[in-house]
Amino acid sequence: MASQILVVEDEPAIAELIAVNLEHAGHRALRAADVPQAEAKLREALPDVVLVDWMLPGESGASFARRLRTDRRTRDIPIIMLTARATEADKVAGLEVGADDYVVKPFSPRELLARIKAVLRRRAPQHAGDPVEIGGLRVDPAAHRVTADGRSLTLSPTEFRLLLFLMTHPERVYTRPQLLDAVWGDHAFIEERTVDVHIRRLRQALAPSQHDRLVETVRGGGYCLRLP
Repeated sequence: MASQILVVEDEPAIAELIAVNLEHAGHRALRAADVPQAEAKLREALPDVVLVDWMLPGESGASFARRLRTDRRTRDIPIIMLTARATEADKVAGLEVGADDYVVKPFSPRELLARIKAVLRRRAPQHAGDPVEIGGLRVDPAAHRVTADGRSLTLSPTEFRLLLFLMTHPERVYTRPQLLDAVWGDHAFIEERTVDVHIRRLRQALAPSQHDRLVETVRGGGYCLRLP
């Protein structure tokens, strides 16, 4: 599944190289040359991954990463630090400020894409692009296909994203606001009851194979996908 990736890099040639390779791999690249520009992008919408250079004009990438981790809105975004600083102490420092991974310049585009996929698999598996299967219910993000016991199901794009999110986070209860942020985006101005409507439609689509029983309503909490 395509992801939106914020590239915070002040060297135009490097930023261009990264953006071109991200877009060639099917992702959407957002660019920022410094922390204020990055913060402006974050106010518009949250990306799926932040790639941040350590050495930036003004505030450093390390300081920016630390602030992202302490902000409730951004604390779960995967962060990959990009830097020419290659000592073990530098790597430890980068990880300690909250980075999920640390890539030393110069790096190959293939390596960077692999590391992006790895952090997405750990922190945001719904964006990693790998098929997910639970109890005969299978979602293939790359093919945008859902099957139940081998039979294809027809879901709307929103119901597809909702099912993928729940299946990649099983046994965890999510409130309606949390699902709105995760599936619709944190800048979507939508009534919370919209989640109920899409959950009902999702259950209707899953009912013929009885997989609707996996989607549980938790009183006073929200919704959860239970393992069979």
